[in-house]
Amino acid sequence: MKSTERRHLKENELVHSLTAAREFIEPRRKQLTATIIGLVVVAVAVIGLILVRQRTASRGDDLLAQAMVALNARVVPAQPGDPTDLPAAATFGATGTYATEEAKLKAAVPKLKAAADAYPDSTAGVTARYHLAGAYASLGQASDALREFDEVIKRAGNDSLYGRMAKMGKADTQMRANQVDAAIASWKELVAQKDATLPQDAILMELGRAYMQKGNRDEARKTYTELVEQHPDSVYTSEARQELETLKRAA
Repeated sequence: MKSTERRHLKENELVHSLTAAREFIEPRRKQLTATIIGLVVVAVAVIGLILVRQRTASRGDDLLAQAMVALNARVVPAQPGDPTDLPAAATFGATGTYATEEAKLKAAVPKLKAAADAYPDSTAGVTARYHLAGAYASLGQASDALREFDEVIKRAGNDSLYGRMAKMGKADTQMRANQVDAAIASWKELVAQKDATLPQDAILMELGRAYMQKGNRDEARKTYTELVEQHPDSVYTSEARQELETLKRAA
């Protein structure tokens, strides 16, 4: 076949293809145009959402960082006596230092709350709320601490790291607030989960202590025995054995 003939064949194929494409597109022009516009709108929306999330995460991280600076600040106790003997930070109230742990926590609480409330469902917001709950617990504000721990569990989810840590914090706060029955229920729930990521030996120890505080020696004995048998190398095993000996002598 001559080159001229081959060129004509190729040109005819191209014309045929273009004609076929035009015949397909023409009756569907409006539909295709709307589809393309829709795809562009979706793409713009996705890009916008990504940018907003990135900006939100960045702002949330900034607020959390500010709160953690206060929470992790040094405590420099003021010393009685000659003012010249005081540490410089305590003497002048230097930025980043506090005279007492209570003062530091009270300064951190509003910053943690601001970070938690600004972006409550973000990682930074959940982290801030967890530390806020812990700060409230340390200040003896049990009802506030329990509320925030519940909020962490709700927003982070039961199976998340902060969700599990919040459950432990909640049980510990209930115990400190002398809500013994509630603490026992919380510790039992954690034991029943059989979650390998949780310190089961520590949970059993706290449950045993809760039973002892309630005066339920039988359940305390069962719990301490479970700890000793299932976690023989735990740092709590020695204390559990001592408690079992005490219960045996008191029987």
